[in-house]
Amino acid sequence: MTQPARAHRTHRLRVVTYNVHRCQGLDRRTRPERIAEVLAALDADVIALQEVLGPTASTPGQVADLGTALGMGSVMAPTKTYRGVPFGNAVLSRLPMRAHTQHDLSWQHREPRTAQRVDLDLGVGLLHLFNVHFGTALMERRVQATALVTHVLDPALTGARLVLGDFNEWARGLATDILSGHLHSLDVSAHLPRRRTYPAVLPVLHLDHIYYEGRVSVDTVTIPRGRTALLASDHLPLAADLRVRV
Repeated sequence: MTQPARAHRTHRLRVVTYNVHRCQGLDRRTRPERIAEVLAALDADVIALQEVLGPTASTPGQVADLGTALGMGSVMAPTKTYRGVPFGNAVLSRLPMRAHTQHDLSWQHREPRTAQRVDLDLGVGLLHLFNVHFGTALMERRVQATALVTHVLDPALTGARLVLGDFNEWARGLATDILSGHLHSLDVSAHLPRRRTYPAVLPVLHLDHIYYEGRVSVDTVTIPRGRTALLASDHLPLAADLRVRV
């Protein structure tokens, strides 16, 4: 007897990628509450953070503080320590997080880098989210992009995939070509007149990107430019409203 085909369901969600620069603003003040204010206004379901600090012996850390302020779960993927404090990527989510891992993207003697992967439960399937922060050297990014594609397209993963982060590519280069050759790239210019996110106060570079693979479509894109967003970090956040079929 032939089994009926499973009906697909569409899950709508808003995702954000944001390099928060240790929550230090352009006024050199470290104020996580400003980052929380910017993110609260975006009302995201999932947030990928880069350059964020974790817990210390005496404090829960920026990741936990932001998660608490926004009412979201949190998980961190540290890449190194900054003045003795864990430093790296983190994901905040309103969706259940079923698995968490990280893949080392470090290259030679350069600063350690990682690809953080979080499997999000959409109710009837998983969404695999990758949160990355590439290096600043040309060859370094090329190696990292190649390694990242291998992890994202791992045949053992069954759901749609999202890749968010700060790719540190000042102009279209090898890393962008590699990623765009295997994944769909969210074209910010198709949704907004301005697509640059760095530096925040006068953006001239498009460093922050979103890639995807699978049954994913993009509805809207947002780059907030309010006073708090312009001061809270050296990057602006990039938000997208997506539809994911599972």
